[in-house]
Amino acid sequence: MDYLKLICHRKPERSFFINGYQFPVCARCTGFYIMFLIYFIYTYFFYVNYNHFLILFSILLLIPAVVDGTSQLKGLRESNNYLRFFTGLIGGLGLGIIIKAIKYYILILL
Repeated sequence: MDYLKLICHRKPERSFFINGYQFPVCARCTGFYIMFLIYFIYTYFFYVNYNHFLILFSILLLIPAVVDGTSQLKGLRESNNYLRFFTGLIGGLGLGIIIKAIKYYILILL
């Protein structure tokens, strides 16, 4: 299972457990991946207009995850798994929008 460390650090103290089994990714990555999936399913069924406002909004959605992760990395504070998960959900939506916007604009330019 070392190959999973390529997508997440998997630290036990930063991961969720169900019935004694650790999730394959940490709490923040769990939020990111869940929101990726939800957003990609949503965009499959509904049209999204990727304008400048939406892209700016998606960048703003990434800020809480960056602040939480950076402040924890620098030792300024200790986060908890629920906050990590929530910032992962918000950041996952932002990153999902950015990825789909890049795909959208690449397909338009081709």
